[in-house]
Amino acid sequence: MGLLVLIISFTFGCSKSNDNEISSENDQNVVSETGAKDEQVVINFFHRWPNEPRKSFYQEKADEFMALNPNVKINIDAVLNDSYKEKIRVLVSNDDLPDIFTSWSDSFALNLVKSERIMPLDDILNADPDWKNSIIASQFSGFTFDDVTYGVPFTIDGKAFFYNKSVFAENNLKAPKTYSEFIEVLDALQAAGYETPIVEGLTNAWAISHYEGTILQRLLDPSVTEVDYNEATGTFTDPGYVRGLEIFKELTKYMGEVSTAIDHETARNMFAKGESPIVYMQFAEIKMVEDQTDMDFGFFNFPSIEGGKGDQNALTGAPEGWMLSKNAPQEAVEFLKFLTSKETAYAFTKADGQLNAIIGGVDAENTSPISMNAFNIVTEASATAPWFDNAVNINIADIFMRGGQSLATGELTPEEIMEEVQAEADRLRK
Repeated sequence: MGLLVLIISFTFGCSKSNDNEISSENDQNVVSETGAKDEQVVINFFHRWPNEPRKSFYQEKADEFMALNPNVKINIDAVLNDSYKEKIRVLVSNDDLPDIFTSWSDSFALNLVKSERIMPLDDILNADPDWKNSIIASQFSGFTFDDVTYGVPFTIDGKAFFYNKSVFAENNLKAPKTYSEFIEVLDALQAAGYETPIVEGLTNAWAISHYEGTILQRLLDPSVTEVDYNEATGTFTDPGYVRGLEIFKELTKYMGEVSTAIDHETARNMFAKGESPIVYMQFAEIKMVEDQTDMDFGFFNFPSIEGGKGDQNALTGAPEGWMLSKNAPQEAVEFLKFLTSKETAYAFTKADGQLNAIIGGVDAENTSPISMNAFNIVTEASATAPWFDNAVNINIADIFMRGGQSLATGELTPEEIMEEVQAEADRLRK
């Protein structure tokens, strides 16, 4: 590590304090292995996994990096999804971003980039081609804007319907390929006694957005979404939006009243316990199901929708990665490389189960056969569609997500939701 004179005297996300200041001259310098004295550098590290196993994994990796670099101190903060989104927006607006932090791709990343407080990474990547070429190249697109890369992808994911193979076999059912076949399967499962053939935690707005985004991707011509998903040009007047919300409402009829009262984790647990034969989940959740049950389960992509104008084989999903603040020290760059190394990625997938974007970071030894199948599906998909709440302006996404909850309870109609969406789109264009 090169020398860097930097004393950071604040804890990110909070007001200025003296918690991180060096208290005396004797504490300011650390003797390195070469005998030179290095100024202590503080790296503020923010992620969204305060739960296990990731909480311990990232603490261990920070400890390992600090052991290798005794002049570095890493402060870690972690909060869950919705709180993370809110906190990172506050931090970027106050120019108080942590040095290194996790970010979703596409519009979420773009909104951060617009603050002009994110470090461009092209020069850093090009200066270390071995590191750059160790990352699956296709996964950079969600972090690249105007041909400039601002994030390094780390996890990759996709969304599919997980289904109980034994239940399907007992009822002579096959994984549906079209939406009409899907409805036939759901009807057959209800007739077989499954009151809730498909379950979802509709109290989680993001889970609703995953349904809505995929349905709209199947239905709408890409030229329509290209215009509408840009807040400067969007109108959301295509009749396909109403049709998409009608389809979502139809699916909620098979979810039962329980789905409006539970979260996604509960829905996943219901599937793992055999209480519901189908659930829409991310590949990142495979290990969570495997840890609970020895059920023989598989998955199928969201079925094609008859008459749809989008790519019927696209896979909803997107990478998640790391960003650096524009003022991050060089040591934070080295920590980023450490977090996205093949060794860290391999250990991450083995411990957590989620797939990663590092070449050689996933194989048959550190993941299960079904996760390996999912990895191949993600990397071989004809196209990927980003999470809907990251594809459109957050205000538009909020209306769709709240609207989805109201559709499930019968409080609003698709037309009423779209009137609100169109009004917000008009406001954003101005």
